[in-house]
Amino acid sequence: MKILFVCLGNICRSPLAEGIFQKLLAENGLAEKVKVDSAGTSAYHIGELPDYRTRQIAEKYGITLTHRARQFRKTDFDEFDYILAADSSNLAHLKTLQTTNSKAKLHLIRDWEGNNLEVPDPYYGTMKDFEEGYFILEKSLKLFLEHLKQEQSKS
Repeated sequence: MKILFVCLGNICRSPLAEGIFQKLLAENGLAEKVKVDSAGTSAYHIGELPDYRTRQIAEKYGITLTHRARQFRKTDFDEFDYILAADSSNLAHLKTLQTTNSKAKLHLIRDWEGNNLEVPDPYYGTMKDFEEGYFILEKSLKLFLEHLKQEQSKS
């Protein structure tokens, strides 16, 4: 199983989602079974580490982010089983790129909470916004992990 998290620049929400999900997988003994990555729909920050505020919040909760930003590639649709977008704008962009025969299932990160909720972009905000993003992602990704476990138990 391979999961890709996507936001605009791949320096705030998606690398944090990647780190949180890797931590959840490790805590559940699934780190070897599920591979995780992140990307951005834009090319603004290719090769950069996550935003320093994202890294500070991650470190506060025991996660070290070493991911380097990359841009989403059309080949990701065939490489990943799930592609989870941080917001509806990025999801819409991904849908314009997706072909009908691609393998990936596209969703918002918060789809398992219902109501088409988005992960707010903290880039122009304060450290409080980055920390709120952490808690939103952690809650959403725990629900997504439960979904994956149920999906696996059915197959």
